[in-house]
Amino acid sequence: MDKTALTRHAHRVLRDAIIPELPSPYFGKVRDNYDLPDGRRIIIASDRISAFDRILAAIPFKGQVLTQTARFWFEKTADICPNHVLSYPDPNVVIGRRLDILPVEIVVRDYLAGTTGTSILTLYKQGQREMYGHTLPDGLADNQKLPTPIITPTSKAFDGGHDEPLTPEQIVAQGLLTAEQWETLSTYALALFARGQEIAAERGLILVDTKYEFGTDADGQIILADEIHTPDSSRYWFAQSYPERFAAGQRPESFDKDFVRSWVAERCDPYKDPIPEIPAEMLVETAAVYIQAFETITGQAFVIEESDEPVLERIRRNLAQFF
Repeated sequence: MDKTALTRHAHRVLRDAIIPELPSPYFGKVRDNYDLPDGRRIIIASDRISAFDRILAAIPFKGQVLTQTARFWFEKTADICPNHVLSYPDPNVVIGRRLDILPVEIVVRDYLAGTTGTSILTLYKQGQREMYGHTLPDGLADNQKLPTPIITPTSKAFDGGHDEPLTPEQIVAQGLLTAEQWETLSTYALALFARGQEIAAERGLILVDTKYEFGTDADGQIILADEIHTPDSSRYWFAQSYPERFAAGQRPESFDKDFVRSWVAERCDPYKDPIPEIPAEMLVETAAVYIQAFETITGQAFVIEESDEPVLERIRRNLAQFF
């Protein structure tokens, strides 16, 4: 990665992708979406970074990293299950099929890790051994490999609600998915994860856990949506240092993207207080980590375009055919 070029172009961030000429907008935490009348969806990955249920800052090239990392994985897994991708008219943009997103969030895990209230490490430390329809053995240590990868589904919370752990039986009983849908979805998820682990291992990485989102098309076919195996949706550890650090009870080495989150949390109550201005060098450092993740995961060089054209103007130019 060219750190000099990154610093030189650090001002070229995409905070918002508001394009009035495009129809049916929906603005998410990171992605800005537009639905075309013909059933296609324009998904633009901004450079926003969110935490604590709010937007903290914009990280240069983050949207491009997420889009291009997902592109790498969509292409590497297209033989396993269908995905929503139709085309890539811009480095930050994917044109996809509009789907009805299924109301179950799928996380596949192969290690006893995590920090959230629904993570298996949190639940395990609380004394639970039965979780998500699985029984974990006693005596596991933090960050230890599980006997086999497991799916830990949760309800998809809307309107500020909280995700709740689910078992496959509950998913079917509550009518969230049919038994056939669950069978298809879980088969896809485990196969995608196995492919991800295989390719990550070739790059010196451990794919620890990941989140998948699936939807259905007009014919009811289950389609992989959103993103896949990106630094935002997945946990990666460095394979070479894992055994020694695990044996010492240390946190495994990973892509540390949490500079901004930690810096903010040390200086205010991020849920209540105004967010202080984040130093430019910290934003650049975080961008460098995202780019390092892209290059390590994909084995491709991240090329920073030598242009002064604002990112939104470039996107507008590349999407003019849809106006």
